[in-house]
Amino acid sequence: MSSYIDVAHPDRHAPYLDIPDDVIEYLHYLDFVKQRSPRTVNGYYLDLRGFFRYMAQEWGLVPRGTDPEKIDLTGITTQDIAKIRKKDIFGYLEYARTNDNGPKARARKLSALRGFFGYLCNQVNRLQQNPTENISLGAPKKTLPKYLTLEESVRLLENIQSDFHERDYCILTLFLNCGMRLAELVTIDLSSFRDDTIRIMGKGGKERLVYLNDACQSALEPYCKARAALPNLVDKEALFVSKKTGKRLTARRVEQIVARCLQSAGLSGRGYSPHKLRHTAATLMYQHGNVDMLALKEILGHENVSTTQIYTHINQRQLKAAVASSPLAGIKAPPPPSASKQDAGEEDG
Repeated sequence: MSSYIDVAHPDRHAPYLDIPDDVIEYLHYLDFVKQRSPRTVNGYYLDLRGFFRYMAQEWGLVPRGTDPEKIDLTGITTQDIAKIRKKDIFGYLEYARTNDNGPKARARKLSALRGFFGYLCNQVNRLQQNPTENISLGAPKKTLPKYLTLEESVRLLENIQSDFHERDYCILTLFLNCGMRLAELVTIDLSSFRDDTIRIMGKGGKERLVYLNDACQSALEPYCKARAALPNLVDKEALFVSKKTGKRLTARRVEQIVARCLQSAGLSGRGYSPHKLRHTAATLMYQHGNVDMLALKEILGHENVSTTQIYTHINQRQLKAAVASSPLAGIKAPPPPSASKQDAGEEDG
């Protein structure tokens, strides 16, 4: 089964038929009750499927080393799940570590397990004990977001090679100026625009308004004209469509477009991606636009300002200026004392 869900179509979900019934029910709960995004639901599916593939081997349902794709999980019952204990959770997290899963990946897997067992204990009362209770991996090491410099961003926009230049230039311009997520960009409709704003559907179905600057509006105008001239337009409400099929672009297709544009600008192989363009937008606004944290939080659609505060650590120019402002910064080192004075003083301790 494919591990990728087209986030441009939130009503299309994988059937999830290769996992235990309790997990299927939990994913439906995340989808319809909690209204998590298709990508979030798919992430939980992958993590929980991986855990139960591990448990199937631990329980002896299949020989160790069995191809994961050949492990049948559909027969695992609530009674089986009730046997899971803390040691099993720790065993799985250690198994994940030895299979090259870093701290963030293990923390995500634990979060998926914590949510699933919390659902069984508290929402549907099928379990008496939650084996993930009080398990903590500690805070994962924070890393600075990767982003393009101002010069690299300009180079990217100036070196687009595409058979639909207007569209691809507009995509990159919105990423670099609005700081939107990939899933947000591909779900934009023509009706999302009003005057100089765009309505973005963010995580958890939360809407926000983002203002369009002159660069965005000047990129949208020629693209919308080129889009309207397409002879095979199918998804008439979708903003970004395929020139070939006339259908809404998928998230995967946008990733490919961004990768190709990065390559033509000589910026490939550096770990840049659509999400890094979001980091770039936030970084440039903070570094060059004197945008405060609360405003940046609203633009990016962060739930808490603590998420946004990572951008306070990347303004190297401000850090350099702060050190240079020290009242001691102008003091020059004096010449060393003469040999006679040095002999007359105390010995170096």
